[in-house]
Amino acid sequence: MHRTKLPSGVEAWLVTRYADARQTLADNRLSKNPAHHDEPAHAKGKTGIPGERQADLMTHLLNIDPPDHTRLRRLVSKAFTPRRVAEFAPRVQELTDDLIDRFTSGSDTADLIHDFAFPLPIYAICDLLGVPREDQDDFRDWAGMMIRHGGGPRGGVARSVKKMRGYLAELIHRKRQALPAEPVPGEDLISGLIRASDHGEHLTENEAAAMAFILLFAGFETTVNLIGNGTYALLTHPEQRERLQRALAEGDRGLLETGVEELLRFDGPVELATWRFATEPVVIGGQRIETGDPVLVVLAAADRDPERFADPDTLDLGRRDNQHLGYGHGIHYCLGAPLARLEGQTALATLLTRLPDLRLAADPAELRWRGGLIMRGLRTLPVEFSPPRSGQT
Repeated sequence: MHRTKLPSGVEAWLVTRYADARQTLADNRLSKNPAHHDEPAHAKGKTGIPGERQADLMTHLLNIDPPDHTRLRRLVSKAFTPRRVAEFAPRVQELTDDLIDRFTSGSDTADLIHDFAFPLPIYAICDLLGVPREDQDDFRDWAGMMIRHGGGPRGGVARSVKKMRGYLAELIHRKRQALPAEPVPGEDLISGLIRASDHGEHLTENEAAAMAFILLFAGFETTVNLIGNGTYALLTHPEQRERLQRALAEGDRGLLETGVEELLRFDGPVELATWRFATEPVVIGGQRIETGDPVLVVLAAADRDPERFADPDTLDLGRRDNQHLGYGHGIHYCLGAPLARLEGQTALATLLTRLPDLRLAADPAELRWRGGLIMRGLRTLPVEFSPPRSGQT
């Protein structure tokens, strides 16, 4: 447990050990609602997503507690069941192949972040939400601004959030007007939210817009980083990458499944869990946390805790005892984890199969990581490869 002052000026407790982290993530005395922060009101905007307060998008799953959290999570959980995700698998494969076709066409180099890891989850979550194909490039632009974390023009993130909020409000209105009387197979998530709100679930328009926003925001950047960090880890651990390629060539996907979990543990997409605030005095790791104190769980540290993981700094794609915290723990466990796993497994397996000699085109020491407190991801990932032969899959 470490008390520290963050670059924003906010003082917070950092939780770094695995056992303490699990306790903290599941402790209902630690609220997700920024209203419990004891800092002055002007500081509260420093503890969430830039622009969400001004855009009236605060009532989403990362900012609320039970019973509202329970109610809203129940409404969207059916969109991320294993069965629904399995039905979505062919579309994820189609998107993956299309993106690889694009960046390998007439070229033997690419930036895997810009050309692959970034667009894949954006287009996938847009399809799931029901954003029309002709509007998805706008979402890609807004999302690109949102993940720069200070690397773009001043105020750019807040402006992108505001544009996205306006678009979602209009889209919800249009879908409500055109909603059929009965649900159709594979109905998109926004239509499902509207249908639930129209059938007594008491989902306000603000809640619907905030829900769509956070599913998009939380559902793409984490997967961008999973694919980017995971590919980078494989390219810098050639023996593990070759091990996985051999398994895939033999039709064994077991190592792919355990491998993605290990990549989540070894260098996961979320460095710190999102903010929590003590609603009463709490003791964690022998330290007393006072009412109103912010608490941040350092997932990256917990997942390298030698008291929990043998050889924690070793990448072992076959690691079995791997209850990592990459997707959190407790009632705020990542709702979209099944979809993220599908996208991660599909992206990595397809890359390694179609581009078997994929290699870094830069010195690892020259690569730069995006700024920001919560997420961990590369700005770029330059690679080289032999273009796949025509018709190769």
